[in-house]
Amino acid sequence: MKISFVTVILIFILVSCSNNDSSSENGSKSDEKKVSTPVINYALTASFSHDTTSYTEGFLFHNGQLFESTGYDGAFASTRSLFGTVDLKTGKIEVKAELDKKKFFGEGIVFLNDKLYQLTYRTKIGFIYDAKTFKKLGEFSFPSDEGWGMTTDSVSLLMSDGKNTITYLNPLDFKTVKTLSVTDENGSVMEVNELEYIKGFIYANVYLTNYIIKIDPATGHVIGKINLQSLADEAKIRYPGAMQMNGIAYDAASDKIYITGKLWPNIYEISFPH
Repeated sequence: MKISFVTVILIFILVSCSNNDSSSENGSKSDEKKVSTPVINYALTASFSHDTTSYTEGFLFHNGQLFESTGYDGAFASTRSLFGTVDLKTGKIEVKAELDKKKFFGEGIVFLNDKLYQLTYRTKIGFIYDAKTFKKLGEFSFPSDEGWGMTTDSVSLLMSDGKNTITYLNPLDFKTVKTLSVTDENGSVMEVNELEYIKGFIYANVYLTNYIIKIDPATGHVIGKINLQSLADEAKIRYPGAMQMNGIAYDAASDKIYITGKLWPNIYEISFPH
């Protein structure tokens, strides 16, 4: 069969266009691929007792002591809204202050500038205490509808509110310094809960999950996650009433990290790159 020169040119053009279309399509598909959040591996290094009546809302170290704040949940008659120091041998809390459970559901706590700050759930009220005597010094209001977790970057008070927002508050007048939207490859990360600031990054529990996420405070993007499902499963086996994980405490002096959960029978010391 004879093929004219013009026909050859037309075939060449058609093939080239087809290849370009295919390359363009492949490139588009490639661009749509999402990069999954890196998983941070951890090691379990020790375990301690935890009070199974403690409905954990806040967890942190201050001056070498582990503090825990708890909330009162009407479904669990033994729970209370309080905070205090934890005895790692028994898991019991030495109460430093307690709220009227008929009025307030205790939430996260944080120490900053010789004061302790405590959030409540839906009253838009926070409490201020002397960090040494735990005498109540006053109250403050916050802009969010709900108070959940607290931490600090040593300058501002950082609080979560059950959404994907972390709000930075000025500790002098409690005005909003800035807000940080927490996102990952799938978009907004909702129900950000208990917070801890560790070596320049924000770590947070995600409510109703057994994940801790690592957040870049410059962007709000999640740059790592820790799956603690196996510890949650163990807690459930040891105490069937155990609920979801909530509690991250970092002891900067020993560079150790402790985690627990609502009504868990144990506090776990874990290690991971941070």
